[in-house]
Amino acid sequence: MNFLFYLFAATALAGGIGVVINRNPVSSAFAMIVSFLGLAALFIQLDAYLVGILQILVYAGAIMVLFLFIIMLLDVPSEERRRLTFGALAAAAAVAGGFLLLLGSVLRKHGAGRAILEPLDLPADAPSDVHRIGDLLFSTYWFPIQIVGVLLLVATVGVVVLSKRELR
Repeated sequence: MNFLFYLFAATALAGGIGVVINRNPVSSAFAMIVSFLGLAALFIQLDAYLVGILQILVYAGAIMVLFLFIIMLLDVPSEERRRLTFGALAAAAAVAGGFLLLLGSVLRKHGAGRAILEPLDLPADAPSDVHRIGDLLFSTYWFPIQIVGVLLLVATVGVVVLSKRELR
């Protein structure tokens, strides 16, 4: 089980690094899909099946298709290679070193990974996570959901209008 965790974590990290390193926007978007799939696998491994499946369907599926559509529609060129100066490399090393020091101090203080958490014993008649999320979405948060739907519709119409070429 530990092997799968490290494999999926490495997949997510490799995808994230690929997003930053790739100069081509389409390749960067595909690397982000790899990162999303690694994260979804980690969620599924944590028995958060709904979050994992939503990660695949919503982020790796719908959002990335939209990103790729816009990138290809706008014909975004690849970024040119820049020469890295000593100042930029020193700043990057300082930020990375500070992050590693912070991560090390947090892990040392809290002893991450040493305690084994026991699963919760829920009653058999307890509503599932999907039922509770659906209940919240259709009762408490119905208005924000409708607003997001209208915003997505307006954005889609805007993309279609912007993509129309004027005929001369």
